Amino acid sequence: MITIKDVPKEERPRERLLSLGSEHLSNQEILAILIGSGTREEPVMALSNRILMHFEGLKLLKEATIEELIAIKGIGEAKGVLILAAIELGKRMNQYKPNEKYIIRSPDDGASYVMEEMRHLKQEHFVVLFLNTKNQIVHRQTIFIGSLNASIVHPREVYREAVKRSAASIIVAHNHRATCS
Repeated sequence: MITIKDVPKEERPRERLLSLGSEHLSNQEILAILIGSGTREEPVMALSNRILMHFEGLKLLKEATIEELIAIKGIGEAKGVLILAAIELGKRMNQYKPNEKYIIRSPDDGASYVMEEMRHLKQEHFVVLFLNTKNQIVHRQTIFIGSLNASIVHPREVYREAVKRSAASIIVAHNHRATCS
């Protein structure tokens, strides 16, 4: 069995990250750095490859549960938690918005503001953006969370918050979940 120590130092994931930058690493190498070590029977690169194959790459890994991760031989609770924490950090960084007021100049601006956060939600969410007179977002609120494919919102819920926030205008958005039967 080839271990990470058998790999030339300049070809190891950590050293490649330091010399080339993280953008030059494969998903397998990044995952190998995260989980740190393999098992007695399997080196870390093989284990990280097996994890990615199990989840069809990053496609399903981003939705993995701790139970699914620790069911994989070689992944215990500690490594599973580390993977989940890295996934959540990535999601939060992707959703991060600077503290300066976000200005809405077009429908695309409004969609961009809520899209990343709402894209993967499992239930219908009805979200309202409250704007001031300069079209800056002063508040964002999820007014209603519905079922898998429906949400019922009464206008008074939307306008109550708009009046409370002294909003000059509002933008409403929801994530439409298409279902197949």
